[in-house]
Amino acid sequence: MAASLLDVLNLEVHYGGIAAVKGVSLAIEPGEMVCLIGANGAGKTTTLKALARMLPAQGEIHYRGERIDALPSHALIGRGLALVPEGRGVFSRLTIAENLAMGAYHRRDGEIAADLDRIHGLLPRLRERTSQLAGTLSGGEQQMLAIGRALMGRPKLLLLDEPSMGLAPLMVQKVFEVIRAVAAQGVTILLVEQNARLALEVCQRGYVMESGRITLADSSKALAADARVRAAYLGA
Repeated sequence: MAASLLDVLNLEVHYGGIAAVKGVSLAIEPGEMVCLIGANGAGKTTTLKALARMLPAQGEIHYRGERIDALPSHALIGRGLALVPEGRGVFSRLTIAENLAMGAYHRRDGEIAADLDRIHGLLPRLRERTSQLAGTLSGGEQQMLAIGRALMGRPKLLLLDEPSMGLAPLMVQKVFEVIRAVAAQGVTILLVEQNARLALEVCQRGYVMESGRITLADSSKALAADARVRAAYLGA
């Protein structure tokens, strides 16, 4: 069987003396959409930041057969691992065009313009407003820009942290249409999402995180039918 795209073994993250992530292990196969759900404070965002090497952590992180837990975060972009952070993190004083260019800062190939055209096709609002400052966009438009910026790095694995946070329902629908389209293009996705129902609808598999630990792991269909998940996260 082919090696997993991402293998995480006994990941631990501490804030001072407080353990935020406690021995998390998970695996993601190429082409999958996998979600990580749980209550606020469960450790989901901390896990994504640790995988992107934005926080110090213990344990092993293997990506595309290479152990990466000793690498700096900037070294992962060229290897095809990108994070769209909670809160979008766009460069508010740069234009849309400049934000997208920052996503390709490490590239030296001749296909950047072609990738920009593809992203404009996927996110037509960005093409329409290419000279607009990112800080003047709506929350949903900033979320699309953050996704587009990450895609300019040609990721094989995209980590998405709370893409629906603070968005109106119609914009949530549009953002998730984009996420589905990205996945359909072959990008593997690990999604952290507070809206557990939506996360389980769009992903094939899921992990449930509670108090820094993975407590359940199964297909999305099985998790959505699990009485514990329904009671805790689906309002049923």
